Amino acid sequence: MTEDSQNTDSIRIDRVVVAHRIVQLGMLLGMIWKWTYFVAAADVYADIPINDDFFPGLLRAASVVVVAYLAAAATIGLNLITASRPLQIFCSVVTLAGSTVLCLHQASYNDMTFVTTWWTALWSVWFVWHMNDPDVDGLLRRGAFLGRLIISMILLGGGVGKWTSEYWSGEVFYDIYFRDRDFWLFNLLRDNFDADTLREMSKWYSRKVVILESVAGLTLWMLPARWAAGIGAVILASIALLSNFLLFSVLMSLIGLASVGLLVRRHTSIP
Repeated sequence: MTEDSQNTDSIRIDRVVVAHRIVQLGMLLGMIWKWTYFVAAADVYADIPINDDFFPGLLRAASVVVVAYLAAAATIGLNLITASRPLQIFCSVVTLAGSTVLCLHQASYNDMTFVTTWWTALWSVWFVWHMNDPDVDGLLRRGAFLGRLIISMILLGGGVGKWTSEYWSGEVFYDIYFRDRDFWLFNLLRDNFDADTLREMSKWYSRKVVILESVAGLTLWMLPARWAAGIGAVILASIALLSNFLLFSVLMSLIGLASVGLLVRRHTSIP
């Protein structure tokens, strides 16, 4: 083996490690971003018990949701820094298990942060299992493709859920954001426009969101890896930057997942 080929192999191995760590970092940032809200919500849940018989006792217990969150966050952090493949596999499985509990628990089942974390954790289990595959370009290409399939599915779900007359008219977004939401964009608009103009803006803002999420959901998965990575990251970041910074807890794991496409070589094709 020549020195040049050894250097090339080293670079390829590093790309796989970089992809793995970017995804773990995205999940970790999302969990950290959620922390303050999660602690407050967990305290309220513990102080005011809710007993819905739909959920089994284990998935109603306040301690279970806390343990699941801490286990998922801790193993994501460990997965980010460890170079041991068995430990990476273990951490990925525990993260998936913890996020599964969070998606099923009475206190957290309706929180989209844990849904996006679950899909990213599922991707991570698959990717870690294949990290030693000899075809590095093929692995990254498949990983990027699976990642943008996940992102497309989530965006399409968000878009389809908004295909209602209330969203198309802008009524929902007006009540949620334009009326009195304390956020830089909506504060700026309220300071400069009257109520009728704000309603008109809300209508077109809402239609933009519905169309963008629907079109991105239908097409993002078909784009070349690097294009999909850049466009996907911009769309995901813009959702939080233009509506609610707290949404970064939902989106950071998907932004990390989208970034894998940047590591795919330009000459590789869509599978």
